[in-house]
Amino acid sequence: MTSYSRQDVLRILEISARQLQAWERAGLISQQEIYSFQDLGQLRTLRSLREDEVPAASIRDSILAMKAVAGMSNPLLEACVVRTGTRLAFRHRGAMVDPIRRQLLFDFERMNGPQQAASGAAPLRRIGVPDARGLQERFHAAVQAEEAGEKQRAINLYQEILSIDPQYAAACINLGTLFFHLRQYGRAEELYRRATEADPGYVLAYFDLGNVLDELERLDESIAAYLKAVTLSPRYADAHYNLALAYERSGEHRSALRHWRAYVKLDNRGPWADHARGQIRKLLNREGISIASRADHFIAPRKGTAALQLV
Repeated sequence: MTSYSRQDVLRILEISARQLQAWERAGLISQQEIYSFQDLGQLRTLRSLREDEVPAASIRDSILAMKAVAGMSNPLLEACVVRTGTRLAFRHRGAMVDPIRRQLLFDFERMNGPQQAASGAAPLRRIGVPDARGLQERFHAAVQAEEAGEKQRAINLYQEILSIDPQYAAACINLGTLFFHLRQYGRAEELYRRATEADPGYVLAYFDLGNVLDELERLDESIAAYLKAVTLSPRYADAHYNLALAYERSGEHRSALRHWRAYVKLDNRGPWADHARGQIRKLLNREGISIASRADHFIAPRKGTAALQLV
């Protein structure tokens, strides 16, 4: 595999050492001495975003949110970045996602661009449904209504879309989320379930379904939905976090511990990571569990500790 030194990177990208160090301090890329070709691709994207005056904090927050929402290791490489104001959206699996708002956006450029037919990406709606153009326009209008705070108008538009195409997954998710925030949990559950049926690989739909089932205090079903999300996307940090909470509430402390640890591995900075580490300490103390590391010889457990160790 071709590798590049820091000096190679500075020369190829025509950036200064100070710029690269600033991106590292901002948490936009990890500090390293040797870079791969993929690293160069990520740095090119960062350079373009900074040249467009997208704030470093906004880039970092959008990347972290996309990692949590989609379970990606590196959203700048695994998805197409689209600037939306001061934030970033990502084109992924044929949809455009605003990871901070946890909202699917109308991808006007893709729907109207010449590459749409050749892209091979799945559309936001099912193929073969009448009035496709009208559905796209309604979805765009609904998203705009949400952004303007016109919730009832957005609800009406999403409902119009679903009356024409009941399996329009993006509309199911956005309408379900509106009902969720209105505490109409039964209606939200129905819509999230419809989204999972329309697209069985739709990770966000299972995560949202888990959230609403948790609100309805149906813990077993909530856990099953979160488990489906992490099965489909093992790096989905938020799903591990909520799954750990649900396991704790159901009294399954060892299962909770496993997912707290998974969350910290995926997101080790910030208040949620601090909370997860606190829960890990509490559970270890409560259950008398120690975390084992590899050793060259057998080490007997200390007196008063449990024989069971999690590796």
